[in-house]
Order: sequence, then structure tokens, then C-alpha cells
Amino acid sequence: MRFSEISAHLSKFRVGIAGAGGLGSNCAVALARSGVGTLVISDFDVIEELNLNRQYYFNDQIGLMKTVALKENIARINPEVHVIIHQKKLDSSNISEIFSGCNIIVEALDSAAMKGMLIETVQIKMPGIPLVVGSGMAGWGRTNDLTSRKIDDTLYVCGDENSEVSDSLPAVATRVGIVANMQANIVIEYLMNII
Repeated sequence: MRFSEISAHLSKFRVGIAGAGGLGSNCAVALARSGVGTLVISDFDVIEELNLNRQYYFNDQIGLMKTVALKENIARINPEVHVIIHQKKLDSSNISEIFSGCNIIVEALDSAAMKGMLIETVQIKMPGIPLVVGSGMAGWGRTNDLTSRKIDDTLYVCGDENSEVSDSLPAVATRVGIVANMQANIVIEYLMNII
């Protein structure tokens, strides 16, 4: 199958991305480069200098809302992608509305509590919609520890499922980028199997 055929197929779909930090921004860019038709991105944070070590933003975007900057960056990469942004903190009352119509959702949130809340909300309020979660990407090296697996019909997890980000084991662009691209790869594989 030629890339033009792949991107033509992917252009029919809508992908939700919960969070526009390290995972979310890099995953969104990979999906945009692949030709996904619509990205729905939700994040309420602004870009800080310390984000630039692993997030798909630039120095002159410091201080901008992440969603606004990411929409601009995606437009420069692939202007054919329709990007819908929400500058909201996700909670159990707004997730199903924000990601309504999405064929699949990518979890790219920082805290374990937020991840758990998103998983629970999607499974209860949006049954049947697959969710691709990132878990365990702190530090560097140990590439072979990063895996992806299907937990059930609608839940996938990418990462080592173990390493927690801390002051001594920070999030670094290399492992974050690998996991973000693993998430994008699962999304593409899932969408390519929809006829």
C-alpha cells in the first residue's frame, strides 16, 4: 500500500488526545504527519521553558497555551489536518463531550489520578471507544523495556509500566518520544483495520 493510500484512509478519522505535553504533542505530530483527518486536543496548560526538552514546541512559543501552539505547529506540518482544541482541564463531566465522535483516544496526562479518571470515564461513558495509555517512560536508555500491549478490546498501554518520573529520573525526550510514537502507531494500526 502506498503512503498516499494510507493517508487517504486515515483522513476519514477523528482522534482525541488528552493532554498536549510530552506524549500528547509528539503523538499529535506523528498522527498529523501520517494523515489523520481530525485531531481533537485538550489541555489547559501554557508552555514553559522546561517543557522544551521533550515537548513539540519552540522557544518563541513559551507562554502560549499548548493547544494553540500545537495547532499552529501541526498547520505548518500538514495543513490538511483539522485540529480542534479545547483549553479545559479534563474531568468526568466533560470528557465524553470533548471527545465526542472520536474513533480512538490517546491518554497523555501527567498524573496517575488523572490517567485513572480518564480511563474510567471513557470506559463507562464512551463504551467501545479504544483508549491508548502511556505508562512508564522516565529516564533514558532501557529501550527494550518499552513495549505496547493490548489489555482488552478497548485498552492499550505503551511504556515500561514501571518507571515513575522523579527528580533523579526525569522525563527525557528520547523515551517520551518513543512512547508517544508507539501510541501513534497503535492508533494508526487500529484505524487502518477499519474498513
